[in-house]
Amino acid sequence: MAKARDEFAGQPSQRQLRVGELVRKELSDILTRGQVSDPDLDGVIITVPEVRMSPDLRWADVLVMPMGGRDVEVVLEALKRNAKYLRGQVARRVTMKYTCDLRFVADTRFDDDDLITRLLHEPSIRKDFADGGIDDEDDQGENDRD
Repeated sequence: MAKARDEFAGQPSQRQLRVGELVRKELSDILTRGQVSDPDLDGVIITVPEVRMSPDLRWADVLVMPMGGRDVEVVLEALKRNAKYLRGQVARRVTMKYTCDLRFVADTRFDDDDLITRLLHEPSIRKDFADGGIDDEDDQGENDRD
């Protein structure tokens, strides 16, 4: 008999999600208040939609995106330069045994959504939807056998 945990393999635990949300909230607050003194971050509004924690809670992948999606590389470099300061600020606000190291990554989920939308609107793909798709034909053949 398989363990109940097997169906959740590879998924973050509740603890990872909870700590990730705490770190996300504090980083958002720090960046919103402009507590980081870096010329590349002055006047830039940065969103932090998600923080993904490692299973041992030692690393945090911080997904960030500057408002409007401009100068992503410049903002990422500035955040990487200030990662030590931001880590210290998070440590003061969130009580943990170990303070996680921060890795900043550009959030590309919106770009991925746009790509999927564009692909779904291509004529060859629309034709598959109009024809009922390949999967529907396979399912009908299986139903005839029953």
